[in-house]
Amino acid sequence: MRRLVGCCFGLLSLLALQGAAAAEYRLAVVDPNRVVEQSPQYEAAGASLQREVEERERVLREQQDQISALQGRLEREGALMSEGEIQRLKNDIRSRTRKLKYARDEFQEDFALRQNELRTKLALQVREVVVEVAKEEKIDLVISEGLVYFSPRIDISDKVIERLKQDFGDK
Repeated sequence: MRRLVGCCFGLLSLLALQGAAAAEYRLAVVDPNRVVEQSPQYEAAGASLQREVEERERVLREQQDQISALQGRLEREGALMSEGEIQRLKNDIRSRTRKLKYARDEFQEDFALRQNELRTKLALQVREVVVEVAKEEKIDLVISEGLVYFSPRIDISDKVIERLKQDFGDK
C-alpha cells in the first residue's frame, strides 16, 4: 500500500514538473469501499449468503434445543433414574455438545470462506468496471485506497456505481 502511494506521489510530482504537458493527463479517484457498499451486487451477495446460512443456523439451533431438553430431563428426572441411566444421559449430552461445537466451528469457517469468495468476486467486477469507465472517459490514471484528500471533481466512484447497477440490471 505504501508502495502504491509512493508511486502515485512520484508520478504526480513528475507530472507537476512537466508543467503544460501535465494538463494533458487525466487523473481520477475511486473510493472502493463506497463503490462496494453502494453496489447492488453487494446487496445481492449479502442476501445470497444469508439464504445459504439460514438452513445451517436452523439445524444448529435445533441441536442446541435437543441438548437443552436432555439437560432439563436430567435435572428433572435425575433423582428417579438409576446411576447407569444418568451416566448414559450425561455421555449423550457431552457427545452432542462436542458435535455441536464442531459443527459451529465448521459453519463459521465455511461462512468466512464463502464471504471471502463473494468479496473477491465483487472486487474483480469493480476493477473491470473501473477500467471500462477509465477507458471511456479517457482517464490516464485511476487511484484508489490510501488517499488523504481528493477533489470530488476527479472522483469517478459514482460512475462506477452506476455502471455496476446497469450491469446488475442486465443480468
